[in-house]
Amino acid sequence: MNKIYFVVGSQDLYGEECLKQVALDAKNMTAFFNERLQGKVRVELLPTVINSETCIEDMRKVSCDEDCIGVITWMHTFSPAKMWIKGLQELRKPLLHLHTQANEKLPYDSIDMDFMNLNQAAHGDREFGFIVARLRIPHQVIAGYYEHDDVIERMGRFIDVAKAIHFSKHLKVASFGNNMREVAVTDGDRVESQIRYGWECNYFAIGDLVDTINQVTDKEIDTKMDEYTSKYTMKTNNIQAVREQAKYEVGLEKFLAKNNLGAFADTFQDLHGLKQLPGIAAQNLMGKGIGFGPEGDYKISALSAVLMKMSEGRKGATGFIEDYTYDLTYGQELELASHMLEVPVTFAATKPEIDVLPLGIGGKGDPARLILDGVEGDGIQVTLVDMGDHFRIICADIELVKQPKPMPNLPVARIMYRHKPNFRIGTEGWCYAGGAHHSVVSTALTREDIALFAKLTGTELITIGDDTTEAELEKLATNYYR
Repeated sequence: MNKIYFVVGSQDLYGEECLKQVALDAKNMTAFFNERLQGKVRVELLPTVINSETCIEDMRKVSCDEDCIGVITWMHTFSPAKMWIKGLQELRKPLLHLHTQANEKLPYDSIDMDFMNLNQAAHGDREFGFIVARLRIPHQVIAGYYEHDDVIERMGRFIDVAKAIHFSKHLKVASFGNNMREVAVTDGDRVESQIRYGWECNYFAIGDLVDTINQVTDKEIDTKMDEYTSKYTMKTNNIQAVREQAKYEVGLEKFLAKNNLGAFADTFQDLHGLKQLPGIAAQNLMGKGIGFGPEGDYKISALSAVLMKMSEGRKGATGFIEDYTYDLTYGQELELASHMLEVPVTFAATKPEIDVLPLGIGGKGDPARLILDGVEGDGIQVTLVDMGDHFRIICADIELVKQPKPMPNLPVARIMYRHKPNFRIGTEGWCYAGGAHHSVVSTALTREDIALFAKLTGTELITIGDDTTEAELEKLATNYYR
């Protein structure tokens, strides 16, 4: 299990008895955190910071421990911030500054200066806040009594995001083929994305993948077919085409595992050696947490993997989707989101169907795919775009809805959603912000999760939702062109 370190600040000005009490309170708080956060993360207490040397030692341990996803800091007493500078300069993990106290209430009848000197978070945490701001370290501040539910809930969100960042820093992405010819928004600076997010995105020859696929045995295909028939409704008699997809899934999974890859992008313009565009294969792999981006979109492939990691343990679906077409009935506008094949199986509201139908793009055989109607509920749509000199995350609130009528002739999986606060502001804002047509949709994550991820990774964030006004839309339309 991942761990997060807890570092408490003090100093030796108040004597040994005070430091003993600080250590005891920190120990008790650590035990409480481990009880409330059980199954999510393990909290470990490090030595109290009383000088620069202790701080350096603690922060080096945080930064160098591979199992560590971040650090929680709290100033029990006043802790002069200059002793924190060198240690914080060593920090390479997400930082949560917990602004709390060991005591919930003041002992009005007995309070004295000893109590005041011991319980100085109101004082010490402001000193710490200054130095973190001065050092320009991205971080999260959570204020409130540490036992309160809202504080634990916010700590849990930080942990989910920190886990995703930890995963992101180790993520390897395969590009099978290059970016789709002439497409702009799916391209990007792979060097900068590795510097900022950790993504190692490299080209892998489609021929090497095909070699692995061709080594898949009939027995392995049979096993995968048994899985398909147990989970899905077989709607086609073209079993051979389905077996071809089963072979792709087994081969892809082997190739990704062998090369320690957590995400991949392909393109229908480079399918040499494949009889079909991967359909079921991609849909099922996304259901296992593997990131995916079509048309060579490495950014959305990586982002989908990271956000799926962030959503682990939560209810709801998360995965890649593409903006496709609209129902523009006035006042009832809806978007139909889909792709040529690769809609994650996790979005299925009912039991998916396997079918083999023509695909008018790619120039290959009719591919097998999972056809499904999407889940309902509040959600978010997230994309990442390269603005030339920086990355930008755009996050929009949406409502996933049931399709108003059947679509018997649409041969792909689909989800439908309503833009917030309304169609015009939602879509105009997305366009003004430079939003891509590829995105990650989630009913498990919230705008707060994405805002925290953007904050901790130093990424520009634009949000659109019920609180977006006409005036804010106009600002969006002008401010980002200066």
